[in-house]
Amino acid sequence: MIAPPPSTQDAARSRLERVLRSGRFAVTAELNPPDSADPQEVYDAAIVLSSICDGINAVDASGANCHMSSVAICALLTRAGYEPVFQISCRDRNRIAIQGDLLGAAAMGVRNVLCITGDDVTAGDQPQAKRVFDLDSIQLLQTARLMRDQGVYLSGRKLTVPPPLFLGAAENPFAPPFDWRAQRLAKKIAAGAEFLQTQYCFDVPRMQHFMQQVRDLGLHEHCFILAGVGPLRSAGAAEFLRTKVPGVFIPDSVIARLHGVPKARQRAEGKQICIEIIQQMREIAGVAGVHIMAYRQEELVAEIVEEAGLLPRPFRAEMPHPIRPRQLQRPARAAR
Repeated sequence: MIAPPPSTQDAARSRLERVLRSGRFAVTAELNPPDSADPQEVYDAAIVLSSICDGINAVDASGANCHMSSVAICALLTRAGYEPVFQISCRDRNRIAIQGDLLGAAAMGVRNVLCITGDDVTAGDQPQAKRVFDLDSIQLLQTARLMRDQGVYLSGRKLTVPPPLFLGAAENPFAPPFDWRAQRLAKKIAAGAEFLQTQYCFDVPRMQHFMQQVRDLGLHEHCFILAGVGPLRSAGAAEFLRTKVPGVFIPDSVIARLHGVPKARQRAEGKQICIEIIQQMREIAGVAGVHIMAYRQEELVAEIVEEAGLLPRPFRAEMPHPIRPRQLQRPARAAR
């Protein structure tokens, strides 16, 4: 059992942290932010995930594409009683903004934070945007831990109430140099990471090799590791992922399996592949859960969780669907 940090020993812990520390196999999933100012779009996606996940990642402009902000999504999720994981990247914020966002998120009831560097602006649809990268992901972890455990800003100025955060990091076991990945995880754990979410896993042998390195270093005793998984819509979508999305590796055997069924059956086959990978992840020593990524396919995530035998979820909170807020004023449509 991984001991909690001293500062949160007696503090109220997140549902995700309680699940992981109980030894139960955890499930998290991504809520991809809307291109909208209507909060109902967030609630409609979240209500599906809330009953089948232990934490909902509020994605922070992944792929360097602008959407509703992750801190705003966390505010909406906590308002509805859901369990958010606040993704915060270094690409768009300097250290002043980052520290303010960590305090603000904690004040709204957010307890889980995933610290990431962020995709470069050249990956998105506004490549002319300026990069910030005042901190990297390891420095971000150190900053959050300093605020939590020592109750001070980076400047040394004291906080009246430190943020009680459960700190997470990301890692990609499927990108070279492979033998360096576990060493990098060790650095993130030393910086403060208590849980880890990996990039998509389609190469199970590579994940097994990574986890062997993790166990050899004893890292699984200090950090909860959630394997990233996801369904593939089709062979074409799989080809797009592995050629256009940095860091995603999909073996030829997976592509061939999708091509081996009629096009109308490829979505179901992609879901079945995901379920099989989840079942294999449950057999790997040191894997504490899965992180499911399925772009705007919340209903499909629910099917995967159920069919993979991951229900019921512990510590589930039964929450009513939020009442639809007053309709936002929208620009009048031009006459046709």
